Amino acid sequence: MKPWLPIAAVGLALSPLAVVHPLRVRGRSMEPTLRDGELCLVLRAWASGAPVRGEVWWVSSPEGSAVKRVAGLPGERLELREGDLLAEGRRVEPPPQARLERQDGSWVCGDGYFLLGDNRPESRDSRAWGAVAPSAMKGRVLGR
Repeated sequence: MKPWLPIAAVGLALSPLAVVHPLRVRGRSMEPTLRDGELCLVLRAWASGAPVRGEVWWVSSPEGSAVKRVAGLPGERLELREGDLLAEGRRVEPPPQARLERQDGSWVCGDGYFLLGDNRPESRDSRAWGAVAPSAMKGRVLGR
């Protein structure tokens, strides 16, 4: 047997992990969409294209890895008024399962993405960190 054959076989077996990555959800910030301890699959950022509002992404946040929903896109001005999210003055429909919070605030995304957890009362997200740089977007969550 050729000495490189086992190495090539292992490399071939692991190559899908370069595109799709398994991820265990930590915390309650995305409940009920994703629950603490659930296993989901993530399509790596280089294979996902640019994030779109409403998609759930795995990100590097200032507090470590996190799974959050894209709420604001680069260059947008966002407002929260009594729990409603407005992007450039237009209401953004929340996911049907989202747990909203009556909070007010306004943010400018600048060059980054504004991220929110679906369980807003228990989520540490862009309301605390600000917008997240495009380089911090690790991959799009495909599902459980």
